[in-house]
Amino acid sequence: MNIRIRNAEEEDYTAAESMMRQVHQMHADWRPDIFRYHEPVLPQELFEQAVKEKTFFLAEYEGQTAGILYIRYRHIEDPVLVTRNTIFVDTMAVDEQYRGRGIGHAFFDFLRELKRQKGFDGIELEVNARNTAARRMYEEYGFTVESLNMELL
Repeated sequence: MNIRIRNAEEEDYTAAESMMRQVHQMHADWRPDIFRYHEPVLPQELFEQAVKEKTFFLAEYEGQTAGILYIRYRHIEDPVLVTRNTIFVDTMAVDEQYRGRGIGHAFFDFLRELKRQKGFDGIELEVNARNTAARRMYEEYGFTVESLNMELL
């Protein structure tokens, strides 16, 4: 298994935008009442800012772009809450042709090491209830459900 996780570079925009489009289409199929098609799905300015902040990463599988990871660092400080620093996974996607090859787990190994290096408290993410494959992978990796977002339409 030859998986490499690296910081995204500005030249990676086309590959990153293409993969974000796959994710967006999946969300739009599940929730057309919320998600609409927009071009581009990943604005170039947002990508370039994430590249500068080193919060956008690519997975390469045998030299080919196989996945993307976009994170945010969260600092929570509130009088009634315990102060926490977490890594929030905004987007993680593996290209359809590379799924099942350990790329998701490689991303989480990478995140676990990043969390350790920064001395952060945890890694958090949100997942669509319909995305059973992703939920199963997260649970296999050790994620637990800590809150639920419910909606009445």
